[in-house]
Parts: sequence; C-alpha cells; structure tokens
Amino acid sequence: MRIPTMLAILAGVILLTLAPASAAEPASADDTARLLAGLPPSAASPLTPLTQDAAWQRHQRFFDSAFAQLEQRQLSKIHAWADANLAAPRPAMFYFFSGPDFLYADAFYSKATTYIMAALEPTGPIPDLTRLPRAGIGPSLSYVERSLQSILSFSFFKTKDMKTDLNEGAINGTLPILYVFLARTGKTIRSVGLVWLDANGVLHEAGEPPPSNATRGARIVFGGADGAEKTLYYFSTDLSNSGVTSSGFLKFCATVAPGNSLLKSASYLLRSSHFSTVRSFLLNNSTTIIQDDSGIPLAAYDSKAWRFFPFGRYAGPIEKFPSMYQQGYAKLFERAQPLDFGIGYRWRTQESNLLLSIRLPAGDASASAEAAIPPETDEPPQRARHAPRTPAPLWPPRPSNGYWFLPRW
Repeated sequence: MRIPTMLAILAGVILLTLAPASAAEPASADDTARLLAGLPPSAASPLTPLTQDAAWQRHQRFFDSAFAQLEQRQLSKIHAWADANLAAPRPAMFYFFSGPDFLYADAFYSKATTYIMAALEPTGPIPDLTRLPRAGIGPSLSYVERSLQSILSFSFFKTKDMKTDLNEGAINGTLPILYVFLARTGKTIRSVGLVWLDANGVLHEAGEPPPSNATRGARIVFGGADGAEKTLYYFSTDLSNSGVTSSGFLKFCATVAPGNSLLKSASYLLRSSHFSTVRSFLLNNSTTIIQDDSGIPLAAYDSKAWRFFPFGRYAGPIEKFPSMYQQGYAKLFERAQPLDFGIGYRWRTQESNLLLSIRLPAGDASASAEAAIPPETDEPPQRARHAPRTPAPLWPPRPSNGYWFLPRW
C-alpha cells in the first residue's frame, strides 16, 4: 500500500476517534441522564452506540454495584422510615446547603411535587454529550464517578472536593450529578432549562439577559414512577444574610411555602448569626423539618410551636467542628428511638442522629412540659458518650394541620 493511502486511512481513524458521539441531532435530557447514570438510553438515541464502549460498560458496572449497595444500606431504609413517620406531606420541599443531592431529597420526601435546592455550587451548562469528542466520553464518565464518590460512601458531598470536581472536565457543574440521581431513582426527565431569579423572586428563562445580581439556576421537569409531573429547581446562590437579602431567592421560595425541609451535613452554618435570615425562613415556612445536628440549633426552635421526635444517637459533632456540641440536643436524644441507617457527618449507623420536628397547628399550646428545650452549655455530659435508652415516645401522635403525623414507635 502506498504511503499517501496509508496516511489517508490513518487520518480517517484519528478523525473518527475524535469525532463527536453524534452530530446528527442532540440527545434528549433523559437519554443523557441515563447514559451518565450507567443506564442504557432509548434505542433510537444518538448516544446508544456509546454503550458499546468499554469505558461506558465499566462505568455501568461501577454504578450498578454502587447504587445497589446504597439502596440496601440506606435508601430503602430511609423510604421505610419516611413512610412510617410522615403523612400527608406538603407538595413543596426545601433543601438548603444541598449541593446537587437530589438523592436524599427524594429518599426522605418522595411524595413532594416541587423540590427547591440551593447551594454555592454552580449549575453549569446543560450537558450535551453529542458535542464531546468520542475520546472524551471515558474521562467525562470518570469525572461523574469521582464527583459522587463521597456521597455514595458517606451520604454527603465534601465541600472542598466539590470546588474542584464540579469545575473540571468537559461536562461540569451540578446538572450532570442531578441527572444521575434522577435517572437512578427511576425518574424520567421531560425538560431542562437554565433560569434566573430577579430581585423580586420572579423566575425568568435563561434566554432573557439577567442582571449581574441575578440568582442563576436550573429547572428540571420530570415524571416519577407513577407518571405524575414534578419540578426540581436548583439555584446556585449565597445563603448568608447578605446573599439572600440582595437576591430574590427567599421571595421565590415563599411563593410555594409552606413546605417540608431537609438539612443534612450543613456545616453548622445555621448556628451562625450570619445565616439567621435563612434559619428564620425555614422555621416560619416549614411544616416538618428533618435534620441532623448540623442543621438548625435546638435552642432556635419555639418549643410551644414544635413537637420533636429524635432518632438514633447524638454522639456530638465530628472533630472538625468541636465547638458545636449541643447540651439540649444531648438531653433530647436520651429518649431517642432507634435508627437503622446512617446519615450526615456521623455516617455510621450506630453514631447517626436524626431529628424530626413537626409544627403544631396555630394556637395549639397543648405541648407538655416535656417539650421544653433543655438549656445549652458548652460542656458535654459524660452520659452523652453512651447509647441512649429506648423509652416511650416524647409525645403521642396527634392531628396537626388536619393531617395525622404518625411516628410508629
């Protein structure tokens, strides 16, 4: 074979390797999510040929194993806990300081129809794998795996890692991670769009030029297993007092309030006066709050307005936050019920704590004397080092806002 002919063939091979997965048409958001999640896209998808690549098949095996273990170890138990302890949840749920963690938002509040998540991490562009060079698919899948490593192992994202992970690679931001969680929890993505909020909390499509102080985010419309349409909003925003005061984020949240709230591995920020505005919003606009001890400090709750149901064991904060011990929390958890899954910074099952707080109907002052929040001190008592007793519940279940909340002891 002549050298010019050989060079032409070689050039063709190189171009094929570097060519995008498909230039004919963009893949749907649902097919993109499935491919990133290690699930086969629809047969007609331009991404389907990528499932023949060894890199994607390895990626599929990795996620099949990781999510199967997670389902057995945590998710199925969280669903069972939520079914046993929550009834008639509000349509909206708030998950602040969440990162792209739709996985646990769905596990605790699977019946919500509007999810509002917010954190500093950037949304990023809408992923389009058909624009990637064929040789870039493998590294992009590795990026997704690396970004999910901590949450699949410990139930939370590591903030310092996200600053790096979510800004590297050909696909970046929180959207690819949200895609994976939606696909792996059996959701079907129907539409995705970038959005922004003005200072009054009015939602705008990304096509409209946003002002410099706009709160940017994404809206994902998806269907659950029952086909019901749901909406997920993720906003990249500063949740400190100065951040939410100058943005329309909380004004937007108020349009769907009241809702249910989740706080997990929140760096104890809500104990700071710099986050008092968000803390007040959650206390004033939540029907239920599920949190670990890194969320709202117990002393911030009005004991006459809330009923508390502790689960698990309060072993105190991890070493990184030594000053965040709560005497009142320790006292409350002396009467905690068992918890059969790990969650939060204390991710081992026998060390995890979870507090379910249920708002009483307006004007209900019938909470017993046991509802009084113990005083705070900085000194952890010796008894907090040991496993709690397993006594009767703090308060019997009773109707709240027309619904029965039934912690099944």
